[in-house]
Amino acid sequence: MFTLYDMTVRPIVIYGTPVLHQPTAIVTEPIDTLRELIDDMFETMEKAHGVGLAANQIGVGKRIFVYNCPDDEGVIHRGCFINPVLETSDIPEGMPAVDGSDDEGCLSLPGLSFPTGRATWAKVTGLNENGEEVSEEGTGFLARCFQHEVGHLDGFVYADVLQGRWKRAGKKAIKREGWTPDAGLTWMPGVDPDPFGHDDV
Repeated sequence: MFTLYDMTVRPIVIYGTPVLHQPTAIVTEPIDTLRELIDDMFETMEKAHGVGLAANQIGVGKRIFVYNCPDDEGVIHRGCFINPVLETSDIPEGMPAVDGSDDEGCLSLPGLSFPTGRATWAKVTGLNENGEEVSEEGTGFLARCFQHEVGHLDGFVYADVLQGRWKRAGKKAIKREGWTPDAGLTWMPGVDPDPFGHDDV
């Protein structure tokens, strides 16, 4: 028997908040006890106009992420991974492209984006919201999304993998915004102004 929940938009925690910088816990509890959390994650991601959301971005230190992400052909891929395992092709060692193709943003670094080097192919394996074993692979933007979200669950944000002048620029921007561990900052999708300028629809 499934319980129906009213989906709730939850505040998104901002860089510096300790839960974003610690590895999340492997899920061991029954999957059906996570249904409300997962529904809320989908609702929050949609309201924030995001393509992915990890549980620790709403303050829950569990190894879960949801996504609603287009691939490079514009096909939308939507799903949930519990206890995901990531495989990738080689991550480029040089500086990322500056033509916009490598730009990456994050709902937990609202309003910022920087060129970020990522592998061109990624595959995620884990459980879905029904407890079924699933896997999905992708290239380009979808591969970037998978690497970004699993990175969150490992306790990293994309600012941690910036290189060269982009790393320096990221550190300056974070300091300017006052995103420190003791600040405890959040923003509320659908209530606060959208930090990336999306129109609320």
